[in-house]
Order: sequence, then C-alpha cells, then structure tokens
Amino acid sequence: MSRLSHSEIHMVHRIGWLRAAVLGANDGLVSTASLVVGVAAAGSGKPEVLIAGLAGLVAGAMSMAAGEYVSVSSLTDAEQADLARETRELAETPEAELEELTRIYVDRGLDRDLAEKVAHQLTERDALGSHARDELGISETVTARPIQAALVSALTFALGAVVPLIVVLLAPETSIALFVAASTIVGLAVLGGLGASAGGAGVVRGAARVTLWGALAMAATAAVGAVFGVTVG
Repeated sequence: MSRLSHSEIHMVHRIGWLRAAVLGANDGLVSTASLVVGVAAAGSGKPEVLIAGLAGLVAGAMSMAAGEYVSVSSLTDAEQADLARETRELAETPEAELEELTRIYVDRGLDRDLAEKVAHQLTERDALGSHARDELGISETVTARPIQAALVSALTFALGAVVPLIVVLLAPETSIALFVAASTIVGLAVLGGLGASAGGAGVVRGAARVTLWGALAMAATAAVGAVFGVTVG
C-alpha cells in the first residue's frame, strides 16, 4: 500500500507574505501616482514631477518596511510572551494544562474519553506546540515574520511606484496627469484582481474596491494640486 501524502496548498499558507505584498504594491502605485498627479496638476514640469515621484518611491518604500517591521514585531513579541507564559504553566501546573486541553477538544465535539486520550497523546508528543496551536491559535502557517514582511513590503511598494514614473517618462508633458491617472486605474484593476485571485476571493470585487479607492486618492491630490498651483501661480 502506498503512503499518502498531504500535498494540498491552501490560501491561508500564503497569508504571511500575501498581505504585505498586496498592501505594498497597492500603496506604491496609489501613493506615487497620486503624488505625481498632484504635482503635475499644480503646473510643474516633467523634471519636477519625476523628482517628486522618485522621492516618494524611496521614502514610501522605507516607510513601508519600517512600518511593517514594527507592526509585525509587536505581534511577534505578543506571541513570544504567550508562549513563555504557557511554558511556565506547563511546568508548574501540568494537570491543569492537560485538563484545559481536554476541555478544548470537548468543546470542539469530542466525547470526554476521546478528548482525554487525544490531550494525553498530544501532550506527550509536544505539549507546548499543542497548546500554542489549539489554545493560542499560533501555528507555523500564520506565525508572524517581521523581516519577511518588511522586505516584501518595501520591494512591492517600489515595484508599484515604478509604474507611474515610467508613464511620466513616456507621456507628453502637457498630459502627464491624465496618462498617469488612466494607467494607474488599469494597474490597480489588475493588481486588485491578482491579489483577490491569490487570496481565493472574487476577482471582480477585488479589482473594483482597489480601483475605487485609488481613483478617489488621485482625484483628491489632483484637486489640491490644481488649487494650490493656481494660488501660487
């Protein structure tokens, strides 16, 4: 008899990097495009628009990396604190911890005798791992990884931010805002669809919600740029 292996790939397995990647690319595209549109709407020339966009790319990528690292590190600290407390409780009150694990399995539908057997066997094999998974909800799949989140966020932000800068280089100087806005709408729709597909959600809905908020952001910065550009001019 051949040995069966569990080879399914579930969407939750991607959650560690998918969130950071989608957020980074979306922010890079939206924030840089909005900045470029606002500066262009103020009447600035192509060199000024490019400098502003490049500065936004660098600053945004570093900000995303720092923000993700700090945020996910805080989550990691909380996980480590919970694991340390659980380790201490397992050493000091093993019977109470065994009973706690048993009650968890009873609440999930096992009868008392079977729940006790499962709790005993899992405790003998890996007591801390069992409590981490079934009591605290901490597992290898969803555990926090600060460095991974920071690097993915910075890289994807930069990749998203490059798109409007390329459009600025190629677009006529008199129509920079229009070309950037149009290309960004298309990019957001593609990005939203890909993110939704990778996460197992509806493609159309994912594309629509990302595109809507991106369009609103560009409209707001274009209005600010136009108003202050006229005022300064």
